Amino acid sequence: MDRITAAEVFVTIVDRGSMIAAADAMEMSRAMVTRYLAKMEQWAGARLLHRTTRKLSLTDAGERTLERCRQMLAVAGEIDLVESAQGDVLRGLLRISCSQSLGQTALVGAVAQYLKRYPQVVVDLQMNNRAVNLVEERIDLALRITNDLDPNLIARQLSTCASVVCASPAYLAACGTPRHPEDLAVHNCLTYSYFGKSLWHFDCRGTKSAVAVSGNLSANESVVLLAGTLKGAGISLQPYFSAAPALAKGDLIELLPGYTPQVMGIYGIYTSRRQMPATLRTMLDFLVTWFATDPDWQATLR
Repeated sequence: MDRITAAEVFVTIVDRGSMIAAADAMEMSRAMVTRYLAKMEQWAGARLLHRTTRKLSLTDAGERTLERCRQMLAVAGEIDLVESAQGDVLRGLLRISCSQSLGQTALVGAVAQYLKRYPQVVVDLQMNNRAVNLVEERIDLALRITNDLDPNLIARQLSTCASVVCASPAYLAACGTPRHPEDLAVHNCLTYSYFGKSLWHFDCRGTKSAVAVSGNLSANESVVLLAGTLKGAGISLQPYFSAAPALAKGDLIELLPGYTPQVMGIYGIYTSRRQMPATLRTMLDFLVTWFATDPDWQATLR
């Protein structure tokens, strides 16, 4: 965890008088402020604040830590001035987390173009099929496909993700072809294990519906379910960007024409808008433009 940011969070809590006010001032989620304070207390080996329902006050250890944090931030400010004076060459490490399917299909291509523009930047791609803790795992940017964002998160929408219900010709020959979403209830549907109840959402000319599905294979990554679908294991709901090549070759068949699966948002999640590193800021701006203009990605938006 970044000690400079943790020090800044602690100082801001003291100066603003509350953790809520600090979160607002730093444009940071309240949960993130709490984590930074907890980490600062862990480093100090002592409680730094007395917390009551009405106010916060410094402990003796907090008084000493506050002085050191102010000194640390003053030194960091001087370093920033020196770095700014050395020119505008963008450099540094940027750690990005996303799902395997999105990483393979889209992000690696976008990052390759970004690095041509900023060759001094180093990008570390972490393929994770879960919601990572950005602070604890030192992730600068997490890409998530969802329509249910945690309101405590700081996010920027990058694009949208269309989905498709599909199956192999072999499965359909053996089990029949569903004609309506309700027909899915009697089919073997491959589901995402981290979604809990498997509800597939559809829109038909403005009428929305949700169908509960189940099957004998679940996984926490869409590429696994895609492989199972290609092998004839069942019907799956896939990101269109992932299934498109197999659909084009006829290895998969799109089902339920006229019923549009729910479109989801693709978001970039990060910890704070304040004093955002130039690498993160430029990557976010680049991804917004890339998703909006890349012809291969545009073909997946349907």
